[in-house]
Amino acid sequence: MLDTIKMGRNGTLVIPAPIRRKLGLNEGELLMIEDSADGITIRPAVALAVEIYPPERQAALLLENALDAADYAAARESVRKMGIDPDSIDHQPPAP
Repeated sequence: MLDTIKMGRNGTLVIPAPIRRKLGLNEGELLMIEDSADGITIRPAVALAVEIYPPERQAALLLENALDAADYAAARESVRKMGIDPDSIDHQPPAP
């Protein structure tokens, strides 16, 4: 579908209703805009929440998710490289 639109104040663009309906776009949704050699591309965007773990939680995840003794030993070494004593982290080692 091709349509002509006019840029408004502060760079505001209005996407024609038929295109919004076709793409399922509603007010307040996020869009991505990208410039390229061919012009401008606008497409729907998805925002995902990102959780940032402190080093101690990262260490616990490494230790808790070890699958076997060798993996657990590697996890302990990774935690040491983070500057954390693995024995100071509350976790359950894998079953033997």
